[in-house]
Amino acid sequence: MSELIHQARKQKDLLKHMILQLHQGSAPGQVKKQLAQLMGKVPYEYVVEVEQELIAEGMPAAEILELCDVHVAAMEGQIDTSGEQPTPAGHPVHTFKQENKALSWVISDIEKLYEIVLATNSSDELADFLFKLRTQFNSLADVEKHYRRKENLLFPFLEEHGITGPPTVMWGKHDEARKLLKAAHEGLRKVSLNNLTGLKSVVKLILKPATQSVKDMIYKEEEILFPMSMDTLSDQQWYQVLQQSPEIGFCLFDPEDGWQPAGQSDEPETEVDINKVHLPSGSLAVPELLAILNNIPFDITFVDKDDTVRYFSQGQERIFERNRAVIGRKVQLCHPPKSVHIVEQILADFKAGRETHAQFWITLGGRFLCIEYFALQDDNNEYLGVLEVSQDLTEKRALEGEQRLLNYVKEGAEE
Repeated sequence: MSELIHQARKQKDLLKHMILQLHQGSAPGQVKKQLAQLMGKVPYEYVVEVEQELIAEGMPAAEILELCDVHVAAMEGQIDTSGEQPTPAGHPVHTFKQENKALSWVISDIEKLYEIVLATNSSDELADFLFKLRTQFNSLADVEKHYRRKENLLFPFLEEHGITGPPTVMWGKHDEARKLLKAAHEGLRKVSLNNLTGLKSVVKLILKPATQSVKDMIYKEEEILFPMSMDTLSDQQWYQVLQQSPEIGFCLFDPEDGWQPAGQSDEPETEVDINKVHLPSGSLAVPELLAILNNIPFDITFVDKDDTVRYFSQGQERIFERNRAVIGRKVQLCHPPKSVHIVEQILADFKAGRETHAQFWITLGGRFLCIEYFALQDDNNEYLGVLEVSQDLTEKRALEGEQRLLNYVKEGAEE
């Protein structure tokens, strides 16, 4: 056993040395040749572990990101995934792979169009080429859902297992692909219908890098990410990924097969902390919940199904006066007699299901105020009550232009 451990460490150190060579400027082809000679096939888990070690040793994730494509080019064909676990239909990884197949088909069609466009000297079919390219790139844009499911569902579970480096690097590559795809759409939009030379330039300089970025990501997923994830996540964690996936959506593929791990219930097995308020999207300690409710930039008041005031937030600056004596009071009694008929109308419409939202805006004391009422219902569409939301929009209405840089605005500071 110790000999196997020693051999594994030796291989990882060799791989780390070669990656450092790449960062020092060695040619990918030369490093690839060394990989083949010294190691044969590189187990995918070694790639992940070495990348994680390099980040832990101080190599910035941004630097690894910068040379990520060079790493892949050097190790292409040298990564051993023979031990990868099979994935049944309906499993999140099976869905990811089916999406990759669909993306690969789209990219293949696009690349055939590249060849035709670059080989032609006639503008007769330029409009047709543009239409087809725009159509295919619209399909390729669906990759956003694929990336978001990785970022928001898969990566958090990898991080729970201490795997932080690869997700960080891969997220950075997602953003690069997004930027390139955005440029591709913009380039195709700007090409005129009689500018063949312009279209050829767009293909070479903008479109090809965009499709290549998606192709490279498919390779990284199939060779490294998915095998690593299958070895890391539990069936219950994969089931949570599966349950939450429809909230984000799927990419060029609609999974029809259901999957549920044997012996697993629909509810995740989590240890309940009785000191927290548990909700479907997370849990909060009561002090945390109070701090959130009292720091949101608007006032909220909850009136239950029996028209009784049950809660109001306590922000530093309230728009309308509230005190604890209002708790338990009928909401009709909290309004001036002249406006009670409006309150009654809103409540009647909400309870009957005729309406779900009412909005008013007024100017009071030189301030522009917005007051909204929302009907609240449970999962069975049973009426729960009303949420009143009051906002002072005076400063927001005056905003102009953009502010993209961090600038702390101090209360009472002069403009």
